[in-house]
Amino acid sequence: MFVDRAEITIVSGKGGNGAVTFRRDPYVPDGGPDGGDGGDGGSVIFVADRNLRTLMDFKYKRKYQAENGQNGMKRNRYGKKGQDLYIKVPVGTMIIDKETGLLMKDLSSDGDKVVAAKGGRGGRGNVHYKSSIRQAPNFAEAGGFAKERAVILELKLIADAGLLGFPNVGKSTLLSVSTNSKPKIAGYHFTTIDPNLGVVYLHDTSFVLADIAGIIEGASQGAGLGFRFLKHIERTKVLIHVVDVSGSEGRDPIDDYKKINAELEKFDPKLLNKPQIVAANKTDIVFDQEKYDEFMKFMEEEGCKVFPISAATGKGITELLNAVLYEIENYVEPDEEPMAMFDFAADDYDEDYKKISGYRDEDGVYVLEGKQLTKIFNSTNFTDNGSIRYLYHFIEKNGGIKLLRQLGLKEGDTVRINDFEFDYTED
Repeated sequence: MFVDRAEITIVSGKGGNGAVTFRRDPYVPDGGPDGGDGGDGGSVIFVADRNLRTLMDFKYKRKYQAENGQNGMKRNRYGKKGQDLYIKVPVGTMIIDKETGLLMKDLSSDGDKVVAAKGGRGGRGNVHYKSSIRQAPNFAEAGGFAKERAVILELKLIADAGLLGFPNVGKSTLLSVSTNSKPKIAGYHFTTIDPNLGVVYLHDTSFVLADIAGIIEGASQGAGLGFRFLKHIERTKVLIHVVDVSGSEGRDPIDDYKKINAELEKFDPKLLNKPQIVAANKTDIVFDQEKYDEFMKFMEEEGCKVFPISAATGKGITELLNAVLYEIENYVEPDEEPMAMFDFAADDYDEDYKKISGYRDEDGVYVLEGKQLTKIFNSTNFTDNGSIRYLYHFIEKNGGIKLLRQLGLKEGDTVRINDFEFDYTED
């Protein structure tokens, strides 16, 4: 099964907590703090792998989590770093942050990678909090939070040339005789329901050819299979427009040609700027010579490159492929407006990290909230006065007490941080 879009949740590893320990060596009086730092949490990293062709694995597993960092230990020993989680995806996969809709990375080459969720930083051990006035700090820093986010994986095939045209015009047959690909071929519409790729070997070189599943009128609005696969044409350098000129199904080749190009324009007008070569297929079984001649004249008036071929017999295939190779080798990438990219710098640094907010709930309890506040609160040793003072000074320094007083806080009122409640006193 070919799956080209998936939505998953990724979670980085939490940083390990710093240790609160003291030297207890014999013959060393008054041993000081020796708590080691916690290890950093593992990151979630996407990697492009040329051996993969589909996002099918992500249809069954929707959540991926990296390893947490290990807590710090005594004797200044650091906790082990959490193992990074590498997630392999096919080349051509775009990683999109669901919340913002911004592109994080287009993994367009084998080995491309992106750190999509960075692991939490390990907390510092109590050895870092020793000072001239605090000789035995009985607290340490909690590890950094894990980062969880929903991402959209969207695959666009990487191919040099793409076959397009109505169903049953012979695209799969053309692919099979031009490459080593073995697509399913049958005499009914929509034989191909998944894109197929093959490699064309020609004149000591090669290029990748993609068979884009049948596009019908209205595909740009979601009709048939076309809307699902039109996006795969965007990465190709050359389009091979296969048209059935035999008249065996009563179709008008000129009308078919116009309709397919109209769908391309509706989906993305820039697609019409790509080099397009017309393959007039099934010339071995032309039933209506008049319509065939009319089509060839129309192509000449349009200034289109058209090659009469028969995919079934191999007639004209070499000439067609030579023309395609020429266009690929002389292709010039057009200048395009850059896509809006996800801001990793802003994601790593939150300017509101130390900001404290507060409110009074319906029960009259005053609530304080904040990212750094939560981290320091989780690090607080409530049996140690120095640790409690450290927490209070952070709240006061960052305007938490002033904010609550503005909300009406008085001595004896209840204050809540996380799930912990205490009575406020001004002593």
